[in-house]
Amino acid sequence: MAFIYRQKVKFKHCDPAGIVFYPRYFEMTNDTVEAFFEEVLGFSFAQVQAENGVPTAQIEATFAAPSRLGDDLEITLDIQRVGRSSLTVGYACHCADELRFRAQSTLVLTDRAGTSTPWPDALREILQSLVTDAPGRAVG
Repeated sequence: MAFIYRQKVKFKHCDPAGIVFYPRYFEMTNDTVEAFFEEVLGFSFAQVQAENGVPTAQIEATFAAPSRLGDDLEITLDIQRVGRSSLTVGYACHCADELRFRAQSTLVLTDRAGTSTPWPDALREILQSLVTDAPGRAVG
């Protein structure tokens, strides 16, 4: 199951050349994760952060084409792997039919002290049911 987050490119995302400054894509992927947690898993990041943290431990990206002010982006999130306390997430960002970037990140559930902690069984079950072997562009 793929989750789609829509993001219009705003002035705040752009560099002086008028294209998205690449670190802003990482902010967009985090916005996608936050929306996924709330809309699909039923946990707002505020709830999760009250007792735990879900920091990004690793992220890599490939940029295919620039995005410009006013572009309507669709960021697709796929769950690729669920570990004891980690989660591997894939992202594909398109504008219309053009790929803009792909990324993969590893998120880790931590306790308040920052030590990795296992996913609660109920949450692990939901996450595991969403794992996809073939990440790609979702429809809808």
